[in-house]
Amino acid sequence: MTDTSSVAEYWARVRTDDASLPETVPGAWAFGATPAHADALLALVLDGVKTGTASSLWDYEATGDPQPYLGEFSIILDGSGAPRAVIETTEVTTVPFDQVTSEHAHSEGEGDRTLEYWRASHERYWRTYSESPRGFAPDMPIICERFRVIDPR
Repeated sequence: MTDTSSVAEYWARVRTDDASLPETVPGAWAFGATPAHADALLALVLDGVKTGTASSLWDYEATGDPQPYLGEFSIILDGSGAPRAVIETTEVTTVPFDQVTSEHAHSEGEGDRTLEYWRASHERYWRTYSESPRGFAPDMPIICERFRVIDPR
């Protein structure tokens, strides 16, 4: 569970270092589906290994959540819901699952960073955790996002 007051306080501290950032507190979320997964992926972000992520367009459609966009700021949470980093989205493309590139798979920083690993782990993820009743399909639309870390705390 995210403590919205700690997220707002975190954003206020980040903005004291960079007043050019917008006043509006950006969305806050964690990578992955479990606290342990969130912590592991956050560690990759903070180590500079993970510079990309992928989401199911079907999940966004099912939940009604806004899709990522170029220039978007996000507060990244750890597995306990505490704010730990700010990222800025630098690229967004949507492609079928079976057309995600090896370059994108490498940018996600997971496993051995190969496309084969990416496909196996992400298929498993969407079969288990998809928020859409459609679940997984080899041609499902995937939002491939690249980002840069603005503030690691």
